[in-house]
Amino acid sequence: MASRVATLFAAVMTALGCLWGAGLAVGSDAAMAGDLRREVLKSQSLGRDLPYLVYVPDGYDAGGQYYPVLYLLHGAGDNELSWADKGLIREKADQLIESGVIPPTLIVMPGCPGCWWIDGPKDKAETAFWQELVPAIEKDYRAIEKRQGRLLAGLSAGGYGVVRFLLRYPDKIGAAAAFSPAVYAETPPAASAARSNAAFQDASGKFDQAAWESRNYPALIDGYFNQPARVPLFLASGDNDRLGAAFESALLYKRMTARQPVLMELRIVDGGHNWAVWATVIDEAMRYMFRFASRPTAHADEVTRDDGLPRVRVAPNPRQE
Repeated sequence: MASRVATLFAAVMTALGCLWGAGLAVGSDAAMAGDLRREVLKSQSLGRDLPYLVYVPDGYDAGGQYYPVLYLLHGAGDNELSWADKGLIREKADQLIESGVIPPTLIVMPGCPGCWWIDGPKDKAETAFWQELVPAIEKDYRAIEKRQGRLLAGLSAGGYGVVRFLLRYPDKIGAAAAFSPAVYAETPPAASAARSNAAFQDASGKFDQAAWESRNYPALIDGYFNQPARVPLFLASGDNDRLGAAFESALLYKRMTARQPVLMELRIVDGGHNWAVWATVIDEAMRYMFRFASRPTAHADEVTRDDGLPRVRVAPNPRQE
């Protein structure tokens, strides 16, 4: 009998050792992990489908809380998968949430390859974002429909989009971050994808300097400062950025801090115009932005929106494969 007990005990200990070796704690819950869900919006503004990924925090389906939403915009050569595949956003969000650095949140990653998040003759991406995507998220997910419930971040062309959005829609955005933003104050360099984008071209297909200037941030900054809302902004770029984004980030920072001396951060880090930089700075940027974000609300049948109207509670989304 003693021999059988000893054998059983050894087997149990071996099994427990395997679990511990795999990083699982016996008697406790496994580490929190969010889901990535792929969605598709039939966009009338774009005239085609707008795919997007949604990061859903651990416990979303089992609860009834409403969450802040971080919208992540990709660059000109990427798509809705880039922030997950190259930026490892799921892993970073899991770590920051589990450690309590940021609250549980939804993260939305739309895919619009080649667009600059602006309305042009080819892509009405700005309209698609604000009039179709954001309302769809706030209808289908338990998202906080207040300014402090919406955060925006983007890289390169997506950083250009973020800067334009915060200057044009400051009453809708709680905080923002732009990484290596393609916000060339004078003109895009020869290697910039902006020169081949239809939004910045004339009827003959040539780059239109006047179109660029009329849509870039220097043309919008006075309007921003003529209204009361201020959007906290985190800027970051690699010091060896081949497109000059470090200089442009510093110039934007200088122009903004001259009139908004607080609620601004700038980081120039070692690196170029690539994911090695963007996947690194997103961590600190999320820490910064979520300082200004609403916390998830407890169980509630109604949530007040920006316009003061009550929000009807939606049922939890079913888990999607």
